[in-house]
Amino acid sequence: MSALPAASSVAALQARFGARYRWRLLAAVMVGTMASIMSSTIINVAIPDMSRHFSLGQGRAQWATSGFMVAMTVAMLTTPWLLERYGYRRTYVGCMLVLLAGGIGGGLADHFALVLAARVVEGLAAGMVQPIPAIIIMRAFAPHEQGRASGLFGMGVVLAPAIGPSVGGLLVDLFGWRSIFFMVVPLCLLSLWMALRYVPDAAPGGAPANRHGQMIDWRGLLLATAGTLCLLNGLVALQEGQGGGRLTAFALLGAALVALLAFLAWQRRLQATGRTPLLNLALFGNRPFAMGSVVAFIYGTALFGSTYLLPVYMQLGLNLSASHAGTVLLPAGIVLAATIAGVGRLADRKPTWLLVSTGLGLLAASFALMATLSLASGLWLLALWTVLGRIGLGFVLPSLNLGSLRPLDPALVAQGASAISFMRMLGGAIGVSLCGIVLEWRLAAHGDSLALAASSPARLAAFNEAFLMLAALCLVAMAAASQLRVPPEPRPLSHLTKE
Repeated sequence: MSALPAASSVAALQARFGARYRWRLLAAVMVGTMASIMSSTIINVAIPDMSRHFSLGQGRAQWATSGFMVAMTVAMLTTPWLLERYGYRRTYVGCMLVLLAGGIGGGLADHFALVLAARVVEGLAAGMVQPIPAIIIMRAFAPHEQGRASGLFGMGVVLAPAIGPSVGGLLVDLFGWRSIFFMVVPLCLLSLWMALRYVPDAAPGGAPANRHGQMIDWRGLLLATAGTLCLLNGLVALQEGQGGGRLTAFALLGAALVALLAFLAWQRRLQATGRTPLLNLALFGNRPFAMGSVVAFIYGTALFGSTYLLPVYMQLGLNLSASHAGTVLLPAGIVLAATIAGVGRLADRKPTWLLVSTGLGLLAASFALMATLSLASGLWLLALWTVLGRIGLGFVLPSLNLGSLRPLDPALVAQGASAISFMRMLGGAIGVSLCGIVLEWRLAAHGDSLALAASSPARLAAFNEAFLMLAALCLVAMAAASQLRVPPEPRPLSHLTKE
């Protein structure tokens, strides 16, 4: 690929667009990230229609979701290498082109294997692009603006999964499941136009991209992929399996542990010999970052686990219709977007560890208060506890990255942003299965089953115990969040606008 013109350098772009350039840059990467997040959540509304079209069972149809999740989770680790080798613009444009190809390919596919391949391609693009905004926020914005930028970015990103399923359901009803894949096309095209206009070609740190640098750590990437696949499939097998199925589950979980140990040993070996590992383990020598990773993992587990558990609880525990469940969740989504914007501004003035701890405390309280509901409880009370939890999420989302990344050496920011994203998504993938496992276990202990039509106090007790498990996880994360303290004067960063 030929070199990009000098007009795409940071200095030239800043001179051309003035003091507001950094906000245009943030908007450019936000559009693409919204497209990637929408592609991850919107498929759920198309699975029934897709299952009928290809005559699939529910298990095979779910591969379209799980394949995306595995690809996205592992691909997050490749972002620092891509940015170093190809720079911001080539990496971002490449991600958008891959996401665009996955959307078009999935929409035109005539066989489910091609649909699954398109979902994996979309997942790869989504994983590679998602750490980029955090890196840009840490470099393009001064410390006193990073909270506001994180809040505005978070508000935009939250709107994607909030609006996506509603629009997607309408598209499926009118045009069928293929329209779900085509929905990301206009967002991808807009993001490409904005990227070519606003995203610089430099690598993190302001240096030119090094096309002749070290090759990516393929062995580490394969170990991470194998371990993630074994872990997620092992949890699914543990949730669904009986007898021999459980033996398969434990074998897969054991293989995941072996892959993890091999991955860590290989990363240490690369680092000791002066080569570039996929995951720089020196990151975890920084206490605030290490604790932030713990918080990100547990937070992802609670967030994605509750996203699965809440609709099931409303429909099968409280006997609400799907429309009533959607009505309860809608105001919570609106409150979440508003909270993120407000807390983003607070993050520029208040300690991030305090904001993260406050959010986790509110989230824990929301889960615990769910246990006070009964079949006779008013719908307003359910909506109130749900809104309380979303306010908690709004406190955590814009603050966690800042509290984890600010103490890092500037050279490690790209690696740190990818590692935090990876930990959050890995926790999220585990959280869905964990909630399913705990719920089935407690239902069996109370002598109930979701296969029975009517709800009962025993069923509610099982749901309550699953919510209390999530509350306990949030309290553990609060202990880790208290370690996200940074010195009063943050270390000066080599900001993108000054590079």
